[in-house]
Amino acid sequence: MSAVEAEKKAEEETKVEEKGGELLFCGATCWDIIGRKKGAQEGNLISPTRLRPLVGVDIRVVASGSSSCHCVALDVEGRCYTWGRNERGQLGQGDTIQRDRPTVVSELSKYKLIRAGAGRSHSVVVTEDGLSLAFGWNKHGQLGSGSTRNEIESSPVRCLVSDVKTTACGADFTVWLSSVEGASILSAGLPQYGQLGHGTDKEYNTKDSSVRLAYEPQPRPRAIASLAGETIVKVACGTNHTVAVDSNGHVYTWGFGGYGRLGHREQKDEWVPRCVDIFSKHNVLPPGAVISAGSVNSACTAGGGQLYMWGKIKNTGDDWMYPKPLMDLSGWNLRCMDSGNMHHFVGADNSCISWGHAQNGELGYGPNGQKSSAVPKKVDILEGMHVIGVACGVGHSMVIVDRTHVGDGLDQLDVYDGKASSEGSGEPGSKNHVKQSGKKGAAKDSANSGKRKSKDSSESEEENRNDESDASDDQVNGQTEKKSKRGGKVAGRGQSRSGKKSSPAGKSTGRGQGRPPSANKITNSSLEKTGKRGRPRRS
Repeated sequence: MSAVEAEKKAEEETKVEEKGGELLFCGATCWDIIGRKKGAQEGNLISPTRLRPLVGVDIRVVASGSSSCHCVALDVEGRCYTWGRNERGQLGQGDTIQRDRPTVVSELSKYKLIRAGAGRSHSVVVTEDGLSLAFGWNKHGQLGSGSTRNEIESSPVRCLVSDVKTTACGADFTVWLSSVEGASILSAGLPQYGQLGHGTDKEYNTKDSSVRLAYEPQPRPRAIASLAGETIVKVACGTNHTVAVDSNGHVYTWGFGGYGRLGHREQKDEWVPRCVDIFSKHNVLPPGAVISAGSVNSACTAGGGQLYMWGKIKNTGDDWMYPKPLMDLSGWNLRCMDSGNMHHFVGADNSCISWGHAQNGELGYGPNGQKSSAVPKKVDILEGMHVIGVACGVGHSMVIVDRTHVGDGLDQLDVYDGKASSEGSGEPGSKNHVKQSGKKGAAKDSANSGKRKSKDSSESEEENRNDESDASDDQVNGQTEKKSKRGGKVAGRGQSRSGKKSSPAGKSTGRGQGRPPSANKITNSSLEKTGKRGRPRRS
């Protein structure tokens, strides 16, 4: 394909994206318990389904995240719809009532919104005038409002950034891209693993005589100094790591290094952006490249549209410590991609493709299809449809399809009504729900106090990435963790709870290598087979 043809095709796709399409949803709808309890939940939508309030609405942007149990959608008029879990005000509706149906955020009605991001318990939007607003949990300063005085902001507040082009959210941090020269990328929030890119994790002991560690919130968005000379054009955030692309097509990653998700052939945390050497010289990313970051992996399209992935790709087998081409998707024209906690969705040509570990129907294979797939598979019911946007969260996926050439395909899909906000979520201001969640967290706190010192945040991500959300965030964010060494180089995190090392002597970059408790039941032979970073399949 010539450069002129490629440019024309990109322009056509941009026009399609601007006019929007129909939003389809698949996965879990039990927002209050998804990610917290094991096993299949009730009310899963196992095929792509239309949502009643958005039938016929032209949706242009959808956002969720690898640790998100809520969704954000923007239509072509710039209106914002939110639904899902809301215990921290992450829906921006001025309360903490869960919503099963997409609901317009009325306080944003005076703005025309063009971009959105979603973290574990916060959301961020961008207006066409370059302003950014955020709502939800702000304990670590992830809203970028300059203050953490209000731990919960259930209504939108202004972020201290200007000339914003787009935004992306990790679990408890936010990144903005701006058109300001020398400050094209800014970040705020939790600095624990260096995911803010400012060269520090802002760690300190809570008391002089205590081993309890905490991390200083960063509520004021700050430009990443080491990228001041580059123009960052794309960004994606995993739970605790960040991937960015500059105008020259170079890829940078930083943050939590467990499972090789940073692509640097090692598991060391990176506190400042580090260039991924594979994407340089003759293999830089083209202007229309797609990037995504899951909870424990990363991906991008490079020369010829080839998809590369790295990190923990499957539940079994070795991790990919550096970017490798995913040969199953060679030859496909990938238009959009997103990754959830352990699943992936791609829009390519006139097909929709998904794969990964799933329990709630989030791959959209339907009642007769398999739950999970280790290799990319077409979502049959969407075959022939032009997908213009995708977003993945904890146990759910969203797809935007162009209505132009679908015929009666959309009419054959189910329509989900959901519950009104007053149903299943208590009365308005349902503080009882929040209080219960707090008690649960406190009970968990005391029960786990003996184990917590060796608990690895990556292990939490891997076992049950949202189990820690909301009620027990302090544990996961390291407030009560103990490190064996400081500095992020060779820490004791990632060892199994029994205290035994899972890697041979001499290889001790330990983060993210830990076995989950269930792995204790597995025989030595299977452990040797999977290697130090592999996670054996549960018995």
